[in-house]
Parts: sequence; structure tokens; C-alpha cells
Amino acid sequence: MALLKGVRRGLDALYLMAGILAALSLIAILVLIVVQMLARWTGEVFPGAPDYAGYAMAAASFLAFANALNRGSHIRVSIVLNALRPGARRILDIWCFAVGTAVMWYFVFYAYRFTFWSWKFNDISQGQDRTPLWIPQSVMLLGAVILAIALTDHLVSLIFKGQHRIIRDADESHGA
Repeated sequence: MALLKGVRRGLDALYLMAGILAALSLIAILVLIVVQMLARWTGEVFPGAPDYAGYAMAAASFLAFANALNRGSHIRVSIVLNALRPGARRILDIWCFAVGTAVMWYFVFYAYRFTFWSWKFNDISQGQDRTPLWIPQSVMLLGAVILAIALTDHLVSLIFKGQHRIIRDADESHGA
């Protein structure tokens, strides 16, 4: 039992850390935009700033997915779930999480291959920054893996405990 509590704390810490990294990526976007504005006002050029901001946006998006899932921030069409009896609701929830988990692990597999081949062929960006593409792709892959783990975590919890671990929004929980 202590092992399971340790795994639970580790997974929750992983999701929180990914959310913090996503927030730091958003701050990086802000800093890049401000520095680029200052550079333009002083007549300087900051080459690659839009590219770096794009990489930070991809990082922010993918790293935030798991934390957003756990906090109920993803869009869930719960009107159907709320209309069903508890047994049918559980079956539909399991089916949805199973499909989501399978699709995400499929995405992770191909994202890994994509990142690997970008590294293997030393693929670089087309912009002024000339960044090796495996670097921003690795952050995307990391976020995808964390989301796949979170979906698997919710699926296992739903199967064995009868409920997922998503914290419901106050507006959504009125119908449940």
C-alpha cells in the first residue's frame, strides 16, 4: 500500500511539474516578445525570436495537457454521461478513456519516431534560428508521454476504483 501511495504522489508531482514547466514556457513567450519589441524600438534585430516563441508555445501546450486533464480543464461532453445511469456511465467513461489512452500512446510512438529521425538526420529549422528540430520536438514528446501516462492513470483508476481522478469544475458537478 505504501508503494501505491508513493506512485500516486510521484504521478501527481509529475503532472504538477509539467504544469509548472508549461507556465514557465508561457513566461518565456512573454519575455521573447518583449525583447523582440525592445530590439525593434532600438533598431536592432533579434533573429529567430518568432521561432523560439513558437517552440515555447508548443512546449506550453503539450506540457500543460496532463495537468489540465487532472483539473478538469479539457472539454468533456458530460451531458450524455450525466443522462446515463451509473453503470452505463462507467462503461462509457471506460470506453472513452480507453480510446483516448490508445490514441495518445499511438501518438507518442510516432512522435518518438519523428523526433528520433530529426535527430538522426540533424534536421534543422527553416528559420533564422537554425535550431536542431529534435530539441523542441523532444519537449513536445515529453508532454505527450506525460499526457499518455495521465490518461492511463485515469483509465486504471476508473477500472479498479470505479471513478477517474479528474477534479470536476463546480458548474459541471451540479448534474452529476
